[in-house]
Amino acid sequence: MFKIFVAALMASALLVVPAAAAGKDDPSATWDLTDLFPTAEAWDAERAAIEKDVATVGALKGTLGRDAAAMLAALDKMTAIDKRLARLSVYASLKSDEDVRVSENQARNQAASNLYAKFGEATAFVRPEILGIGAARVESFIAATPGLAKNAFFLRDVLRGAPHTLSPESEDLLAQAGNPLGQPGSVYSIFTNGELPYATVKLADGKDVKLDQAAYTLHRQAANREDRKRVFDAFWGSFKSFEGTLGANLQAAMLANVFNAKARKFNSALEASLFSDNMPEPVVRTLIGEVNRALPTFHRYLKLRARMLKVKDLAYYDIYAPLTSIRNTYNLDDSKRLTLAALAPFGAEYTDILKDGFSKRWMHVYPQPGKASGAYVAGAAYDVHPYVLLNHNDDYDSLSVFAHEWGHAVHTVLTRRAQPYELSNYSTFTAETASITNEVLLFEHMLAQAKTREEKIAFLNEALDQIRGSYFRQAMFAEFLINSHALAEKGEPLTGERLTQVYCDLLKRYHGSAKGVMSVDPTYCVEWAFIPHFYRGFYVYNYATSMAGGAYMADAMTKQGEVARKRFIALLSAGGSDYAYNLYKTAGADMATPTPYRALEARMNRIMDQMEKLLDEK
Repeated sequence: MFKIFVAALMASALLVVPAAAAGKDDPSATWDLTDLFPTAEAWDAERAAIEKDVATVGALKGTLGRDAAAMLAALDKMTAIDKRLARLSVYASLKSDEDVRVSENQARNQAASNLYAKFGEATAFVRPEILGIGAARVESFIAATPGLAKNAFFLRDVLRGAPHTLSPESEDLLAQAGNPLGQPGSVYSIFTNGELPYATVKLADGKDVKLDQAAYTLHRQAANREDRKRVFDAFWGSFKSFEGTLGANLQAAMLANVFNAKARKFNSALEASLFSDNMPEPVVRTLIGEVNRALPTFHRYLKLRARMLKVKDLAYYDIYAPLTSIRNTYNLDDSKRLTLAALAPFGAEYTDILKDGFSKRWMHVYPQPGKASGAYVAGAAYDVHPYVLLNHNDDYDSLSVFAHEWGHAVHTVLTRRAQPYELSNYSTFTAETASITNEVLLFEHMLAQAKTREEKIAFLNEALDQIRGSYFRQAMFAEFLINSHALAEKGEPLTGERLTQVYCDLLKRYHGSAKGVMSVDPTYCVEWAFIPHFYRGFYVYNYATSMAGGAYMADAMTKQGEVARKRFIALLSAGGSDYAYNLYKTAGADMATPTPYRALEARMNRIMDQMEKLLDEK
């Protein structure tokens, strides 16, 4: 409640490499934003109307404790504005991402963000005022007024935050500081997407390639090993040239996190970041501990990769190298068909939502000039369906991302069906499980359908690479953030060189450099400067926990059938009606214990057993 829902629900997935804009002119492959607003003029009119309504919120200050009816009326009014703002922001954001070069759309998106900031300032009094009313009186209001039931979770969550809620004046000051403190992320995006002078390299085929982010993501997978090294050397060399600038920028973001944590009387930035979800710190600590315990399993995977690449000196630039020559293609219709088949274990309620969305214009499918990269779901417009941004390249990665993002979309629809708007803001912790479970089931389906030894090896490798990228890599990111913030909290300067050292220690340890598993060129240790997720606090741990939780729940559905399926659908339908950790436990996974993480490690070893058996066949 009273959050920027767009940021919470536009969960990002694996980056997709922009390719030829095949099918971009097909209207059925683009979204229809008229479901949000019929015209840009209608959006402008609504923005002006909301701005007027935001200006009236101040009159509610001091009324929440008058009686239960007054509290309900005030919360309902602010919720109504919040819901309209979410719809306004979704339209502006989606329109902006259609073509980031259109300044009019960028201005509209900024206007929506500014209006959200005004709303945040206008509602800054709410939490201190609820705390001033006191738990006993708030509970009496909830008991006396059925209409407050939908607000009960929010009200009790506010009361939980009493030790970290400041005076109304201080809350207002922090609300105003939010925008400037968040600027390092914008600086990173503008610099790396538009102004960083990327190097150009000549590949083995004689082609000159300018290594921007999209080209790097494509050519780091080159079959030619010398090309992979050229790409890594040039790309990370570009970032190394600006190590100091990017280090100062990331330090500013981390210092902002430390400042907010201290201002709200938390012991650490990590504790502060986990508080909003009421996430027990042992979840993150257990994840990091279990991933480090499982590094020998990860090293087994890297050795298997070296075997398949037929190299004795595996290097970090080999991490994305293709291991098979299988290059199956999957167009949009294939992606729909295979996703439906793979997710059949969820039952008709789930697949009917997929069919409905597939038949309508909820997606923007293909890459095109100026379109935002990556993939996400925008599900914040409560009274409208979710929207799905893709950059579909007709390969397996695109198929996997398709299934992933539609997991977010179905999650959103199920939540809306079961929960009022006040309880619809689900956590990233559960959101990523909704999508990664889909990827796991897709793998199982594709493996079962594979007809040749080569196809089976290819799909087994995709599953292993998913665990590498979503589990080990994201856990390494989380450990980097924890270690770096700890230095900032001690007052140590986080120069670019220091951040590279912190990252390099982790990169080498995770990849077994000292054990001769994989060599890591020190130049590549500036990789931290490339990761946009580092400007969003500590949330990367969600990908790793969700990889473990998703695989655990997918396995439970395979073994337990209907019982586990119902638990999982209930998890998706719960939305924000409880804390994510509690919802997970109800669904059968305690993420503060080693069990789900060790189950994922066992799964990884089983997959490698299968792959090695196939490789040994003559």
